[in-house]
Amino acid sequence: MENFADVKYVLDGFLFIIMGVLVMWMAAGFAMLESGLTRSKNNATVLTKNLALFAISCMMYYFVGYNLMYGDGGSIMGSFSTISMKTAADAAYPAAADFFFQVVFVATAASVISGSIAERMKLWPFLIFTVILSGVIYPIQGHWSWGGSELGGVMAGFSDFAGSTIVHSVGGWAALAGVLILGARKGKYGKDGSVRPIPGSNLTLATLGTFILWMGWFGFNGGSQLALGSKADIDGIALVVADTNMAACAGAIMAAVLTQLIYKKVDLTMVLNGALAGLVSCTAGPDLGMMVAFIEGIVGGALVVFAVPMFDKLRIDDPVGALSVHLVAGIWGTLAVGIFNPEVTIMAQVKGIVIVGAFVFIASFVVWKILDLIVGLRVSEEIEVQGLDIHETGLETYPEFKRA
Repeated sequence: MENFADVKYVLDGFLFIIMGVLVMWMAAGFAMLESGLTRSKNNATVLTKNLALFAISCMMYYFVGYNLMYGDGGSIMGSFSTISMKTAADAAYPAAADFFFQVVFVATAASVISGSIAERMKLWPFLIFTVILSGVIYPIQGHWSWGGSELGGVMAGFSDFAGSTIVHSVGGWAALAGVLILGARKGKYGKDGSVRPIPGSNLTLATLGTFILWMGWFGFNGGSQLALGSKADIDGIALVVADTNMAACAGAIMAAVLTQLIYKKVDLTMVLNGALAGLVSCTAGPDLGMMVAFIEGIVGGALVVFAVPMFDKLRIDDPVGALSVHLVAGIWGTLAVGIFNPEVTIMAQVKGIVIVGAFVFIASFVVWKILDLIVGLRVSEEIEVQGLDIHETGLETYPEFKRA
């Protein structure tokens, strides 16, 4: 029996490590997707942001966030090795492996924001916001769900397997608050209400980024099984991975079909975001079967096609469609669990969505507003026209191709 416990300890720890590596690789996917869907004059800043936000998220979650999320909530500072951990009682797996798997989720939430505020926000205010998001905002709402507090019972019954709300919608709400303060890119919307498309620089990079995210999502959802030491666990992981893949496929094809019907052409950017929306839609309930995943993906892909122009009509400028993918599809995916899982009620899901959304949006809006008043969020009009790269990083992504 003791030997079996050792084997389970090893397998469960290995699951966290290898799945965490896959989720970490999603940082590259976000960087490539955002670079491809934004203009080349801003790409060096985009890449700098994505690398820096990952590093900041990991450090802040170590020093502050993990303790807030999985401790008793009474102490802020303290590394994962000195706090009351959720696995300390039975030592089911290595503490460092658990921390590593959790920390890459925090970076994902921050990455969602990066794309929405691209091409007009200063670098340092964004990074300062990342400090607060990963150290305070994300862990507090996570404490109410994955941390086990249930907010004194208010969030009892709320179910989010891998983070449609806890990760993706959190990033979406924080991004929405920032975009509302920041405003749209210069020239995006006409005074007559028209919308001017601003094409990205490289759809090849955007497609590569989507495939990297798709691959990383197998770790995102599969690792959230949280155990590998039994037949039931590996069966569960296999189902989650298969469901995740199905949802992405359904989302991509639904977006392709709808754009053909609506615009008479297949819009690649919509297809990419359709796949990602399918993944987000499946994340709250990737263990409910492939038919459920198919339905979640179909609806998620359709939502993106209609949400992107909806945000444009509201003059909310989102260069990469992150609000449509992570916020809108995240809400749908969380509600879907209440529809398809008989053990979860719609009301419990709605309460969780509203509570988390209200807290994250209000807290983020306050932080963004303070940063705007102190240091300013937006670059000058001259810098925005010339491109952020030279002014923020001193570099050009493609120096051999000079702009006219």
